[in-house]
Amino acid sequence: MTSGLWELVLKGIWTTLQLLVLSALLATAVSFVVGIARTHRRWIVRFLAGFYTEVFRGTSALVMIFWVFFVLPVAFGWQLVPLWAGTLALGLTYGAYGSEIVRGALAAVDPAQQEGGVALSFTPWQRMRLILLPQAVPETVPPFCNLLIELLKGTALVSVMGMGDLTFSANLVRLALQQSAEIYTYILLIYFVIAFALTRLMRGLERKLKAGIGKGPASTGSGRGRTAGVGGGVA
Repeated sequence: MTSGLWELVLKGIWTTLQLLVLSALLATAVSFVVGIARTHRRWIVRFLAGFYTEVFRGTSALVMIFWVFFVLPVAFGWQLVPLWAGTLALGLTYGAYGSEIVRGALAAVDPAQQEGGVALSFTPWQRMRLILLPQAVPETVPPFCNLLIELLKGTALVSVMGMGDLTFSANLVRLALQQSAEIYTYILLIYFVIAFALTRLMRGLERKLKAGIGKGPASTGSGRGRTAGVGGGVA
C-alpha cells in the first residue's frame, strides 16, 4: 500500500481507539450504577434497573446505533456527531451486560461480610463502599476483560454511519486497491494486537486489585496476632 493509504488506516485505528475508550468508560459507569441498583432494597429501584438491563440486552447494538444516529434527530431534534452517537449506543448496550457482571459479583460476596457491616452499624452505602465493592470489584475484572474485547469488535458497527473507524478505512483501501484478502488480513491482525494488549492490561489490573485480598500484615516475631485481610479470620 502507498503511504497515503497507510495514513488512512492509521487514522482509522485512532478513531477506533477513541471510540473504544469513550464507550468503555460509559459502559463501566453504567455497569456499576445499574448493577448496584439491582441489589437495592427498594423494589422500584430494582425494577427500573432490571427493565433497563432487559431492554438493552434484548436489542441489537447495530439497530441501537441506527436509532441514536437517525431517530433521535427526528424525534427529539438531538443531532449527535458519529463519535458521540457510537459512544452512547455502545456504552449503553454493553453497560447492560456489565451490570449483570457487577450484580453477580456483589451477590457472590460472603453474606457474613454483609452481616458484619450491619453489626458495626454501617449504613447501606458504607457497607457497599467499604465491604462489598472492595471484594466484588477484583472478581469483575476477568468477565469485564471479555466484555471489553467484545466492545472492541463492536466498534466496527459504527462504520454503518460512515464513521472513519478501522473497518470503514479498510473498506476504502480495499475499494482503492481491489485486494480484499491482503487488506482484511491486515485488519484482522490489527484487531488481534489491540485485543491482546487489552488482555494483558486487564490481567495486570486484576493482579493489582487482588494483591492484598486475603493477606494479613507481615508477621511480627512469633507470628501471633496476625489478622487476615478482607473476609479472612484471625491467624
